[in-house]
Amino acid sequence: MLNIFEKRFPSELNRNDEYYMSHAYNQALIAWEKDEVPIGAVVVQAGQIIASAHNQTRRTLDPTAHAEILAISQAAKYIGDWRLNECKLYVTKEPCPMCSGALVVSRIQGVYFGLNDPKMGCLGGAIDLSNLPSSNHKFKVKGGILKKETHALLNAFFEKKRAEKKEKEAH
Repeated sequence: MLNIFEKRFPSELNRNDEYYMSHAYNQALIAWEKDEVPIGAVVVQAGQIIASAHNQTRRTLDPTAHAEILAISQAAKYIGDWRLNECKLYVTKEPCPMCSGALVVSRIQGVYFGLNDPKMGCLGGAIDLSNLPSSNHKFKVKGGILKKETHALLNAFFEKKRAEKKEKEAH
C-alpha cells in the first residue's frame, strides 16, 4: 500500500485552526515517508509558525522523540525561554501522558489537535492533564480539527504495518 495522502496547501490569507493543523498534517506525512508513526506538530506564536516536527522515535531509537516534544524544544530555543505561554501547539493526534506533561510544564497557551485518543490521550481522552486541580497553569484545549484526515492517515499507516507483518510471517 502506497502513501496515497497528499500535502495540504492552505491559503496564507486565512490563518485559522485548519491552516495551522494543515501544516501539522504535512509534518505527519513526512513522518510516514520516514516510516514513523504519522504524527506532526507545529508551534505558533503571534500567528507565525516558529517550530515544526514529526515523530522520530523509530529513526532515533528515542521514546521521547514525539512530534510534540521536538516542536516544544524547537520553540523554546527559538524564543529563548522555556515558558511558551504566548504559544499554541497544533498536533494531529491528542497528546500522550509524556507530551501532555511537557505541555503543562512549558506553560503552553493552548493545544489544538486532530484525532482524540480515548486510550492514551491526556487532554480529555483518557484523562485531562490540562486541568489539574492543583496546577497553577491551565491551557485551552480544542480537538477535532481535521479529524477525518488525521484519522484516515493513522488508520492507513497501521493497516500498512499489519499487512507488512502478515506478509513477513507468511514467508
